[in-house]
Amino acid sequence: MSGDEPMTGAQGSYLKTLSEQAHEPDAFAEDLSKAEASKRIDALKSKLKL
Repeated sequence: MSGDEPMTGAQGSYLKTLSEQAHEPDAFAEDLSKAEASKRIDALKSKLKL
């Protein structure tokens, strides 16, 4: 599995939720790869202390 695949639907919805909670709407984008989405999810979780 490569990180170049598009993010999953679950990743997308989770990232959208986290980006709204963190007041960082720019963290969400429709066309992210799985790897980039994972990185952004981790960063937002860290910011939100989840």
